[in-house]
Amino acid sequence: MKEKPVSRDNSGSKLPPASSREAGAVTAKTNTNPTAVKVAGLPAPRDWTQGSITGSLWGLAWPIIISSSLNNLGPVIDAIWVGKLGSAAVAGVGVAGMIVGVVLSLIMGLFMGLGALVARAIGANDKETAVKAARQGIMVGIFMSIILAIIGAFFSRHFLRIFGLAPDVVAAGAAYLSIQFIGMVTMVFEMLTNSVMQASGDTMNPMRIALVARALAIALSPCFVFGLGIFPELGVRGPAVASVVSFFLGGSIGVWLLFSGRTRLKLTLDKLEIDFPLIWRMVKIGLPAAVNFVQMNIVAVVVMEAIAPFGTVAVAAQTICSRVEMLFMMPAMGFGQAASVLTGQNLGAGKPERAEKGGWIAALLVNAIIAVLALVVVISSPQIMRIFSNDPQVIKIGATFLRIAGAGYIVIGGAIVLSSCLNGAGDTLIPMATNMVSMWAIQVPLAFLLPGVSSIGIYGIRWAGVISIWLRAIAFVVYFRTGRWKRRKV
Repeated sequence: MKEKPVSRDNSGSKLPPASSREAGAVTAKTNTNPTAVKVAGLPAPRDWTQGSITGSLWGLAWPIIISSSLNNLGPVIDAIWVGKLGSAAVAGVGVAGMIVGVVLSLIMGLFMGLGALVARAIGANDKETAVKAARQGIMVGIFMSIILAIIGAFFSRHFLRIFGLAPDVVAAGAAYLSIQFIGMVTMVFEMLTNSVMQASGDTMNPMRIALVARALAIALSPCFVFGLGIFPELGVRGPAVASVVSFFLGGSIGVWLLFSGRTRLKLTLDKLEIDFPLIWRMVKIGLPAAVNFVQMNIVAVVVMEAIAPFGTVAVAAQTICSRVEMLFMMPAMGFGQAASVLTGQNLGAGKPERAEKGGWIAALLVNAIIAVLALVVVISSPQIMRIFSNDPQVIKIGATFLRIAGAGYIVIGGAIVLSSCLNGAGDTLIPMATNMVSMWAIQVPLAFLLPGVSSIGIYGIRWAGVISIWLRAIAFVVYFRTGRWKRRKV
């Protein structure tokens, strides 16, 4: 009797049959691993479902850390230039930036569902499904961004008035916010193409895109703010214009890479049609993530409302601290995204234990890194604040904010990593529920309660955040240990 052919990986080892793989793995359609095929004459990409887990995490994470740091460096540098325009400008741009974050969170949730599908498909050698998911994600992302851009462009000033900000703060924020909304489509193109490439296991090209696009934004921002050389003087509008231009460049490069086959997936417009069942799978995974991201940004907005009664100086201090913390969290975000990719691909390849081990290793590495960075921030907080402001009150309040936040930094890295692993597995309901309970039932009430019933005043708002972070970290550790996420179907 003729022997049945056996699938093998790149090293010649036998692969388990599809029927014996962990529930939720995507059925393989080809024995050729797309992550090990040479692309456009480039060296064969690495297979992230084999070899050293620590090496795989680092190989995926360091380009993500660099690209994420560059993406967040832009707003930080913008804050330096805007800071030269006064506290009202800093406060207005800061609040406007949070509103943009809320809107982008809707689309980021979709990307989470898209990334989970692409990673599972790549891990299971199902390149066809990965390509289909990417195309559907692009179509839905474009549609959503256009709708959101139209809504935001007409209601920017109304959004800012909700916070009861001073008229000069509203004026500065509206000028910045309207341009950011109009440029929403360009942001989505870059974010979406990067998400597809990272989920497929290609983190190098998104890093290269970030290097080029963010360098352009950093160079253009002061030119537009102050009207240097041939550039018009746009004031607070300057950073927004520079951002839109850079996202347009980054998105264009991302689209070119995907459609030219210079990354792990090659997209085409052949048989382009709306696949509602596939979109529903994407939405079913992505909707809880979208709700999670949106509510987290809304919490940031509500916390800013709690701070607003303490004056423009306090709002400016909170804005600067938020920008600093973006950079501070980059190692956690980078390893979190790397662990998310490993989780999805290893579950798709029928290796749930490797996926779990990767999550724990990433969480421990990040906690160690963040602990060192937290010590630096706590010691140097006044010097850090002086980079962004010359106002003694802003420096004083902001430095204390950073010191208090240090108590939560020592566990937030691991929480981010484990939450990302759950999202990568498609188990997005648990991160949503955990964050909602810890933030809305604990952080928000305490943010309004502590300043009024204790002698710590405005600093009670920051302590409320620390308490919430610790509760989330404990919850994620407990749930991750149950292993239920490994049986999640996508």
